[in-house]
Amino acid sequence: MTGRKKLVGQRIAVLAADGFEKVELTAPVAALRAAGAEVDIVSLKSGKIRGMNLHQPADLVPVDWTVDEVSARDYDGLLIPGGFMNPDALRQSSEARDFVRAFDLLDKPIATLCHGPWVLASAGLLSGRTLTSWPGVRDDMVHAGATWLDQEVVRDGNLVTSRGPQDMVPFVREMVQLYAGGPASNGALRRRHSDPQRESPSAVTGAAMRWMPRSPIGAMLGLALLGAGVLAVSRANNGERISATEARGASE
Repeated sequence: MTGRKKLVGQRIAVLAADGFEKVELTAPVAALRAAGAEVDIVSLKSGKIRGMNLHQPADLVPVDWTVDEVSARDYDGLLIPGGFMNPDALRQSSEARDFVRAFDLLDKPIATLCHGPWVLASAGLLSGRTLTSWPGVRDDMVHAGATWLDQEVVRDGNLVTSRGPQDMVPFVREMVQLYAGGPASNGALRRRHSDPQRESPSAVTGAAMRWMPRSPIGAMLGLALLGAGVLAVSRANNGERISATEARGASE
């Protein structure tokens, strides 16, 4: 389908629990809906779940279905946001692990970023796969059998991953391409060895932690990335390419 509504008719499940990183849910969901997809929030409990802006509580999001009420066969694709607490809770749920595993068994697309790949590791899905994640959990990915690349977005078969909010624009672009059945932007993956662990922690979290107590930078960042996500899907649907420089500029 051409035009902005290239995901019309698709139903996407967003698997999330308390502690999800707010922008990692809201920006991709806004882009998916802009592309015409129907999106359901699936969680471990009914009611509402609490988002986070790094270490500070953010908005509550209504849950559409609990994980025991739905099946992977009900959906065309799966999105797993990150955050520090959200994937840690999901990976401890046998129902969540089974739900994620079912998408892979059906060869349905799965998109995740930041700490979200923790859930894939606990579901036993990473052996022989190539992906990226938040750099701090690089070793978890490697120990689960994956090849880990330190780049903004990686697509391997039915799986697309990114490192975190700083990569939101390329992540959204590649996520929509994956769900729409389009080609991967990173081409054929021929790497057989993981990139090394970083020598020092990411500056992204440290900088945000210093800013947030003094100003509403978390909300400002969230709004900026939300707009960047919608812009990315619009550009992707029109066949335009977003360079790495543009991606960084849109997320700053």
